[in-house]
Amino acid sequence: MPDAGPLLVVSPNWLGDAVMALPAIADLKRHFADRRMIVAARASVSSLFTMVPDVERVVTADVAAIRDARPSVAVLFPNSFASAWLVWRAGVRERWGYARDFRRRLLTRAVRPPKQPMHQGEYYQHLVRELGVATGPLEPTLSIGADALDDAKRLLAQHGWEEGSLLIVLAPGAAYGKAKQWIPSHVTWLVTDLVRERGVTCALVGSRADAQTTRAIRDAVPVDCQPKVLDLAGETTLPALAGVMSVAAACVSNDSGAMHLAAAAGVPVVAIFGSTNEQATAPLAHAGVPGEIVTNPVWCRPCMLRECPIDHRCMTGIEPARVLAAVDRVAKVTG
Repeated sequence: MPDAGPLLVVSPNWLGDAVMALPAIADLKRHFADRRMIVAARASVSSLFTMVPDVERVVTADVAAIRDARPSVAVLFPNSFASAWLVWRAGVRERWGYARDFRRRLLTRAVRPPKQPMHQGEYYQHLVRELGVATGPLEPTLSIGADALDDAKRLLAQHGWEEGSLLIVLAPGAAYGKAKQWIPSHVTWLVTDLVRERGVTCALVGSRADAQTTRAIRDAVPVDCQPKVLDLAGETTLPALAGVMSVAAACVSNDSGAMHLAAAAGVPVVAIFGSTNEQATAPLAHAGVPGEIVTNPVWCRPCMLRECPIDHRCMTGIEPARVLAAVDRVAKVTG
């Protein structure tokens, strides 16, 4: 074994993947309990790791920051050549990861990728198991601090939420592409029914890139329902978004980073899958927390395309009433 310098974890680049890596990261910390754990991450996901108690420090994924952290071991969760080249150039002595993307010679321990399909969280745990690390539950957990929770409640209150009232979070966007997105008119129908028939407050969340979608959904809701439809897209940090999730009765989401964040926050999730494969990226729910996956079993899914070349039938065929029934079951909302 190398000297007992810090253990560097190179995070996946996307929020959903970073959340799905959390169980494997927890496994590493249990195994290397005597080492400081540092995470190198893109700016877009770095604040996720401020909610992971085992992580002592988060640095940007660049050569200078990693060199300054002086890790003796780096475990790479991305499959890319670039991630291995990064830690090699930073002078990290031990570089461990999957032997993919022509990077074997840059790794000191190169793990052969599994041949069988598996969930992405299991894929990350397979890596650390092959490195001799015992794996625990496939259950990402976050520690949402008081400041993040206060920020979340303050933002919700500014938009009209009364603390203690029933809140459903909806994440209608998806960074990967429109093929992953449930139809906005269906979201509008669902939000309208939740507000009008069930007295629920609905919070629409997402990044700045989702703001046009969330604004269109809120504008399409009947005027009498709009005060209980809160458009938070682009207004939350990741910790604040986790705080919003934590006070909700459920989250309705496409296959997205928000979906995985909600599951890690311990919230019941209704996950709507279209072009992507729920067997690979279903939300990792906490033990005992209900959740449902809604799909339309058409022949062409999962296609994994960013844009649908035909009629988006995998999503248009998911009627709002089906999703509403799933929300009723996981959140125990009654009409």
